Amino acid sequence: MLRFAISPTADMDLNNLRVAIFNYLVAKQQKEALLIRIDDTNKEKNIEGKEKEILELLSLFSIDYVNAVYQSENLKYHQKLAMQLMGQKKAFACFCGDEKLEELKQKAKAKGKVYNYDGFCETLSDETVLNCNASFTVRIQKPKENISFKDTLKGDLDYKPFNVDSFVILNHDKSPTYDYACALDDMLYDISTVIRDEGYLQNSAKQIHIRKLINYDKELNYIHIPKLNNAQFAVKELIDEGFLPSAIANYLVLLGNETPEEIFTLEDAIKWFDITKVSKDVSFDLDELKQINKKHLKALDEMRLSKILGFADADIGKLGKLFLDEAYTINEIKAKTELVFTLKSDYLDFEDEFKKLKHCLKEAPYFEDFEDLKKYIIEKTAIDEINLSKPLRYILTGNKSGPELSKIYPLIKNYLGEIIK
Repeated sequence: MLRFAISPTADMDLNNLRVAIFNYLVAKQQKEALLIRIDDTNKEKNIEGKEKEILELLSLFSIDYVNAVYQSENLKYHQKLAMQLMGQKKAFACFCGDEKLEELKQKAKAKGKVYNYDGFCETLSDETVLNCNASFTVRIQKPKENISFKDTLKGDLDYKPFNVDSFVILNHDKSPTYDYACALDDMLYDISTVIRDEGYLQNSAKQIHIRKLINYDKELNYIHIPKLNNAQFAVKELIDEGFLPSAIANYLVLLGNETPEEIFTLEDAIKWFDITKVSKDVSFDLDELKQINKKHLKALDEMRLSKILGFADADIGKLGKLFLDEAYTINEIKAKTELVFTLKSDYLDFEDEFKKLKHCLKEAPYFEDFEDLKKYIIEKTAIDEINLSKPLRYILTGNKSGPELSKIYPLIKNYLGEIIK
């Protein structure tokens, strides 16, 4: 089983989504289940409703999973194993206060050294611990030998005991820390492959250390993927701006990968995606995403696009696609489409022509062909063709430039009564 873990303490960004997509693709390729884990143990920082938003976004991107579990639901399990480790002298109570620890960290920093726990509480006797009423954390015993493991992208990795340290596994309130809860949950849910950000490499060493102390001998397949540069965009923000989920997913897989074609779906990618060939240095480019989004919009079914724009007419979908010469997102298309149906009260540069045109169009019969309509207007208003083009475009579209009116008219001719108000 694979898992995608995310915390409800912040918006899902593009790097998070990319990790989720890669987990989904590899799970499908390996014919394994995908689990979503909400890391909600940090109650003070959790944002109400954020986990629901994250799950809705995953659904929007058609990332299906067998279950969504909450890390906090395993609290008793985390605490029970911590007690077991303490009983086996593999973990110990630490009474060092946060202020003292911060002071030691600052001293180490001032000397240009990496802070490591000094082991002060590790040698306390059982009697001393029992007689102490002060609040305490629980720390894991520092490994006695290097923690080594292989990563699919990074190769063989080796962390010295100093790098792993005697880190805290239960906080003062006896809630689990990230590495401890993560290590146990990966064991509890029988996770086989972990795909996540390369920033968690040292965390992986700590989690392996925890599972070794519990005598869990299953080796997990680790794949730590490089972060995208310049990708600190919230996914919801891009969706709200009018980017299609299919286009965003397409672009995130395209970045740093060899793909048989530029435009594809996630279902297409399952057939050829190779996570072992992910590039190590990739930068996100919003302009490139816009181009991908435009191509997805062009390929979108006209009726579906029409409904996204608030109509149920394939012609309006076709109209939206005409505006793609100047637009890249749903919002930009929608703004231009809405202008077509917006009340036009005046056109200062062609004030006389505008008034004549509006009156003429209100009285005009239905014309199937744009050239017939234009001929009728010229005959009724005596406006020559040179002075007709701009005000006619404005009154029909609300724009002063854009696609040819001969292409627009067939798509809006049934709405002229609504447009010419």
